[in-house]
Amino acid sequence: MPVAAVFCLLLWWLGATPAHAASFTASLDNDTLTLGQSATLSLTFEGGSPKNTPVLPDIPGLQISYVGPSSQFSFINGQTSSTVTHHFTVTPQRTGDFVIPALTAEVDGVRLTSQPLQLRVVQPSVASTSQINSGSQIAFMKLMVPEDKVYVGEALTARLEIYLRDDVRNFGNFQLTGAPADGFTVGKLREEPAQRAQIGNRVYTVVPVSMALTATRTGTLSVGPLTANLVLVVASPNRSSDPFFQQFGIRDPFGNPGGAQQQISLATEMVNVPSLPLPTQNVPPGFNGAIGQYTMAVTAGPTNVAVGDPITVRIQISGRGDLGSLTLPNQPAWHDFTIYPATSKVATANPLGLQGTKTFEEIVAPQNSDVHELPSFAFSYFDPDTGNYRTLTEPPVALAVRSAGATPVPTLAATQTANPQSPARPEDILPIKDDLGALAHAGPPLITRPAFLALQTVPVLAWLAAFVWRKRTDRLANNPRLRRQRQVAQRVRDGLSDLRRLATENHSDEFFAALFRLLQEQLGERLDLPASSITEAVVEERLVPLDLPEPALNGLRDLFQLCNQARYAPIRGSAELNSVVGRFEKVIGELQELKA
Repeated sequence: MPVAAVFCLLLWWLGATPAHAASFTASLDNDTLTLGQSATLSLTFEGGSPKNTPVLPDIPGLQISYVGPSSQFSFINGQTSSTVTHHFTVTPQRTGDFVIPALTAEVDGVRLTSQPLQLRVVQPSVASTSQINSGSQIAFMKLMVPEDKVYVGEALTARLEIYLRDDVRNFGNFQLTGAPADGFTVGKLREEPAQRAQIGNRVYTVVPVSMALTATRTGTLSVGPLTANLVLVVASPNRSSDPFFQQFGIRDPFGNPGGAQQQISLATEMVNVPSLPLPTQNVPPGFNGAIGQYTMAVTAGPTNVAVGDPITVRIQISGRGDLGSLTLPNQPAWHDFTIYPATSKVATANPLGLQGTKTFEEIVAPQNSDVHELPSFAFSYFDPDTGNYRTLTEPPVALAVRSAGATPVPTLAATQTANPQSPARPEDILPIKDDLGALAHAGPPLITRPAFLALQTVPVLAWLAAFVWRKRTDRLANNPRLRRQRQVAQRVRDGLSDLRRLATENHSDEFFAALFRLLQEQLGERLDLPASSITEAVVEERLVPLDLPEPALNGLRDLFQLCNQARYAPIRGSAELNSVVGRFEKVIGELQELKA
């Protein structure tokens, strides 16, 4: 029989076969999750296909993302059936009980409704001391904060230790799913070299992770409980199932290393640390909030200048602390100098950025020739180890300052004397000119010529331009708030370009790090606070009383939440990152109009 006839007969037979009524069901592959895990939501349509891709409602506390469809076609005992399934990934953001409501979809003109689903999310459990000592825990975590007390503004290093039992052959996909810190700003994280430790009768591999923390308020501060997910490859107690082991007596070097994969969730205890305010007694006059242990070196040059000439002062502050927040204190003794805004750069000596050198370069200009030295420079800081204030000083720098208009008097090298033996040179006598030549017609006076008048305005315009520029420079020098506003506006413009580039390149980690820095800079400038002290808490504490519009407040809360989530649940996809850039531009525009 021809192929075309067979195909037509098959189509007729399929059309003649009675079709079942379409159905719509929803299901979860796991209805109880540990925070940090994800579940797959499947919307299954049997006997038909929905008109449009189902759209799930926003459920607070759940992040639902569409994965894609799958289809299946079966032919059994003369009956045909087709199944279309749309898959979604459900990732909880907090613990609790959630309800995915009944969903409605249209299939072949008929509206179908699924049943509601229940989902429970629980907190990962913390291993007890008895479980750890008995060796029954395949893995657990510990969080340690070495300080028994901190001062507000102090930077310190916490240590997270991940313990893996000796039968763990490998691990991967480690991801922090929760890192709450009440009263602390969490900085960089750094994985340290692994170590070995004996606990009970088992040996554990210890993977330490250092974490930078900065105290932002007084009172009782807390870190944790930290939660994390990771995938382990655990050695199988019975190696006889390994064909490589049966044949050669060794584990398969190319396959699973003698075990099976397990996904586990870990948690730590909460650690509380008391935070104290800085002492109010014996505060140095120039103290501006620096906390840590520091040394200082100051150089200046040139030292032989005229009034108004620039002198570059270089201040290097080295030591341990929050180097990014260090600023130069005011120097009252420098009243005979015009001081211009300083520039700075930080060279860190450890991966967490809490140790290194910050170099400031400041331009000063003497105002009169009576200045004979650059007064000593003083820098004060609070030492949290001793609980005392300390002041570093550098000796004055000798200067030679001359008047701006002075010019050296020329000096004659030698007096020339006439040679008596050389004859005197006769003077030339010119005769009186008899013919004066033809008279030329004199033009109009210069004072009446437009070109001459226009030329006279050039010095006046140049003087006015210099005057306006000087006034603007003095206004910026005497108004640090305006100067900071312009600098932050420029950083935001440059930062938007970087955000668009990172979004296009799909660099999620660098994108959210840059986004968080821009939020700190803009909020710090609006609220006149150091950028490093800005956290999500300022939205409720400082912006709500300023009557910032509610959409802007919600936008800021969402952006801070995205930045926090990016550490353990990064956004993937350039389209999503570009949408975050648009929301950031809108929020920044409303912030710049805010009158703090």
